[in-house]
Amino acid sequence: MSLEMIAVLVLIIGMLVCLLLEVAQPGMIIFSVLIILLITGILTPEEAFSGLSNEGMLTVALLFIVAGAVQKSGVIDRVMKYWLKNSRTQTDAMMRFFVPIAMFSAFLNNTPIAVTFTPIIKNWCEEHGFSPSKFLIPLSYVTILGGTITLMGTSTNLVVHGMLLDYGLEGFSLFTLTVIGIPITLVGFLYLFTIGKKLLPDHKGFRQQVKEDVKSYIAEMEVEDFFPHVNQSVMKAGLRNLDGLYLIEIIRRNERVSPVRNSTIIQAGDRLIFAGEIATIAELQKINGLKLRTGTELELDDLKNGKTSLIEAVVSHQSVLLSKSIKQSQFRSRYDAGVIAIHRNNERIHGKVGDVILKPGDSLLLLAGMDFVEKYQQANDFYVVSQLDPPKTLNQDAWRDWFSITLFIGMIIVVSIGWLSMVKAMALAVVILFITKMIHAEEAKKYIQFDVLLVIASSFGIGVAMTKTGLAEWIASGLLVVSASSGIIVVLIVLYILTNIFTEFLTNSAAAILMLPIGLEMAQSLELNPMGVAVLIAIAASASFITPIGYQTNLIVYGPGGYKFSDYVKVGTPLSVLVMITAITVIYHVWF
Repeated sequence: MSLEMIAVLVLIIGMLVCLLLEVAQPGMIIFSVLIILLITGILTPEEAFSGLSNEGMLTVALLFIVAGAVQKSGVIDRVMKYWLKNSRTQTDAMMRFFVPIAMFSAFLNNTPIAVTFTPIIKNWCEEHGFSPSKFLIPLSYVTILGGTITLMGTSTNLVVHGMLLDYGLEGFSLFTLTVIGIPITLVGFLYLFTIGKKLLPDHKGFRQQVKEDVKSYIAEMEVEDFFPHVNQSVMKAGLRNLDGLYLIEIIRRNERVSPVRNSTIIQAGDRLIFAGEIATIAELQKINGLKLRTGTELELDDLKNGKTSLIEAVVSHQSVLLSKSIKQSQFRSRYDAGVIAIHRNNERIHGKVGDVILKPGDSLLLLAGMDFVEKYQQANDFYVVSQLDPPKTLNQDAWRDWFSITLFIGMIIVVSIGWLSMVKAMALAVVILFITKMIHAEEAKKYIQFDVLLVIASSFGIGVAMTKTGLAEWIASGLLVVSASSGIIVVLIVLYILTNIFTEFLTNSAAAILMLPIGLEMAQSLELNPMGVAVLIAIAASASFITPIGYQTNLIVYGPGGYKFSDYVKVGTPLSVLVMITAITVIYHVWF
């Protein structure tokens, strides 16, 4: 090995360790490695930043905007609610839910689909007496499987397509992956409707747990006439930085004050609603003029009023909140919302709410303003997966509702018949959306997940470094020594498993970009069809079923479904094996 190969290998190993330990946001970790490769001269500036102009990366960015416009229209939400209203049994509901969702996922980014349908499914489950945990892992799995059916179903497919073009190869057509995507989706459905259905846990959702044990989360105190801080602000009254408690609302006669600000004035007779570690409420009782209302019948939904609503949100991988406490992130002032409770791994986190260090997948129950959903639906910091009222954006004219979907279908047809490439069609769609004022620039910026794009663009440069230094060829040679003598099938299995391991613990795009140079080197050495190897890596990088951290959709349903890490291992491992067997069998017969 040359010194450059050793340097790149050490950097990649360090990057993988940092990603596993979540020492920073994935985009920043991978970008930092890219900058080191640039500074050391291993990559030229053109090579380091080649990902910024890659067709696959640009297509992903444009698809975020188009998918956001389709989601904004609300048509899919309303159609699904109408379609589901006659479902009564679990099997019937699963069929009605997941068949159309798989179809949507084939043509739309699966992350917004999971965000859109999580609250719809949770509300339906609550209305019909089913546990959300019976439906939400299948929701994630179906969106992943559906995303493998076409080129535009997931960012992974587009990234591999873009890399193939960079290598001077043909790239994928819109339906290249369909020959594998449909069989593995059907196998997935068969599994989820039989064995998988029995393995799914019967957990209560996060919000339902809070409702049933509301007195552990919320306490009420009354301000008496002799309270020394009557007619003073919350800050002066010493009610802002309490030990483990959080003042989330004030009930004043027929009025509700929420969220409570530092400048809010305390009045005699106010009912102060606190959330957090209620066991520490005794400290407040020592304050002269504050009386604990022990007989209160306050319910969780009582906190909702015309100005506030209860929102459930899941902390994302790219969140600026990661590795910070609620207090350090200034959550209340940043989002104008109060945190009532935090759950992790289906368990409430005890202790001071303000001191909890947030991690990806944490579920937050928030008391927020009525415009919270509209403002933060597309936020990168968390996925809003629960709402009591539909956002105002759903109340548009009928023709505007259908325009985005009609335009999107038109672009798919144009790509299918070969009039335009994917990137040109999506660019045209975005221009039309701007011209017709269906979306504006500020909305478009919210729809684009810049951290995902940073991961993709940076990973391209790392892939170039692996190829340029010969590291990809060296790793490929080592894998061939182990597997080539056993035949092509064993080579395909080794490639699939390695890619799948990376995607379970890193990100799907990064796994594909790291493994594709190695796969193409192996294909060249064995004189195999490189397209078959690329398809294998694209499918393996998407097929993340065993951990909640490997794929964004798994993370989205983690908290709302009340799941534990082990639930994904139990339900996802058989599916992962079935998908691998099916994919390798089909790919072998089609390409090899």
